Amino acid sequence: MSEINKAKRLLSVVKFKEWKSIFAGIVFAFLWSSASTATKIGLVSAQPFVISIFRFLIAGSIMLFVSHIMLGNRLPVKSEWIQISIYGFLNITFYLGLYVIAMQQVSAGLGSLAVATNPVFIAMMSAFWFSHRIKFKNILSLLLCFMGVVLAAYPLLQNSYATPFGIIVLLISMIAYSLGTIYYSRVNWNGLTILAINGWQTILGGIFLLPALYATYQSDKNSFDTSFWASVCWLAIPVSIGAVQFWLYLLKSNPIKASYWLFLCPIFGFLIAHFIMKEPITFYTFFGVALVISGLYIVQKKSKS
Repeated sequence: MSEINKAKRLLSVVKFKEWKSIFAGIVFAFLWSSASTATKIGLVSAQPFVISIFRFLIAGSIMLFVSHIMLGNRLPVKSEWIQISIYGFLNITFYLGLYVIAMQQVSAGLGSLAVATNPVFIAMMSAFWFSHRIKFKNILSLLLCFMGVVLAAYPLLQNSYATPFGIIVLLISMIAYSLGTIYYSRVNWNGLTILAINGWQTILGGIFLLPALYATYQSDKNSFDTSFWASVCWLAIPVSIGAVQFWLYLLKSNPIKASYWLFLCPIFGFLIAHFIMKEPITFYTFFGVALVISGLYIVQKKSKS
């Protein structure tokens, strides 16, 4: 009888972990895909770099306070500062700096769709970087994702929800993010905690943006109203901190299954943009999202060979 009870308890623990992972995956996909709409809301009140600087300052300060004050994690030392600076430049200054510029000229839904293509860019760039043979599935997935983005963007271009320049800048920002991800995965961090790395790279990435902020700042184009603070606080806390922590939890639980939650991001992204920003959803949207999801599935499907 005791063995049966133990088996039941074990089964209940497994089911609880499964439901916990499902909850974490759905929340991650929702928060991650909400960033585009939150950015669009902020851009109504302020310039892109103003939004970015405040976002990075808030998010980075919270992460560093938790990491070093509350948890007592060590500070970076010697060459680790250089590593964090490079990572921060690629992942914060370059990627998010360009992303917030692109969001001035593309729809929120299209922004979330482009973000979901990152695994495809990472797979292709990793093959080039490390001189690996580029597999047919990688090329196919890249083509499907590219076609999906173009298809979803077609009616948006006609209705002034997007511009060719905005789409190009958006894709360049995705390349920057992919470079940052590859760099992060190849560097030896010597046991430095993820929270400390993310905190410092966020702060340093924001500091590197200050010259751009100084060169472009116009006081009459910035209103620190409710929309501005709602946008910045949402981007800083639920997205930069919350979504990332859920993502790390999913990666720790099951890296293979974690990647499939990215499939929900374009769906959530267009739905959020539709209900909050009143952006249109058309047959082009459905087919574009379907092509991107197909490309993601192909590149992330575990090879049987």
